[in-house]
Amino acid sequence: MAKTRKPRTSTAETSATRRTLSENGPTSERRARSEFVGTAPPRVLRTVQALLLAGDITQPAADAAERWYRDYVFGYCDYVEFSDQHLTSTLTRHDAVSWQLVRARAMARVTAVREALGLCAHQRLRMLLVDELSFRAMGEALFPTISASSSQRKIAAQCALLLEQLAAREEAGRKAAKASRAGKNNAAPAPALTEQG
Repeated sequence: MAKTRKPRTSTAETSATRRTLSENGPTSERRARSEFVGTAPPRVLRTVQALLLAGDITQPAADAAERWYRDYVFGYCDYVEFSDQHLTSTLTRHDAVSWQLVRARAMARVTAVREALGLCAHQRLRMLLVDELSFRAMGEALFPTISASSSQRKIAAQCALLLEQLAAREEAGRKAAKASRAGKNNAAPAPALTEQG
């Protein structure tokens, strides 16, 4: 019994079926319900941007939150979002093993943050960045016995402090890595001491 092969599609058909980033973006219904920030890929205006626009956190804290979110999504969901300006590297091609190694490094960074800042901080980061909950929803979940406005203020302050701690931790890690590299480069082999008798 002969096997039948699927007919190959031409490159013109393949390129015609590929969708652009704008076509893969939010639907018109989703755009009507949510407010988006001008990033690529488009994202819902999250609480991090609200904190940044209010001046409660600095830009490095917002950047650290974005890096943590990308590591979390890559580690747990196994995909990476790229911006329009991303240029693919032609030097490196990942096979299944190297892809999983890179993914494991992302998970190690998420785990290191959880170990350094604690499980409560990790829970708040997940609610804030991954689940994209509002301060009101987070306040109701974490502080159900107090009023909504009080819980909203408390959780907003906690999240602002947490994001600044995340940025400070990343900066300290970068400085330690730089010092370690400088120490390795400056370390010259010590001359051997000889006994003279």
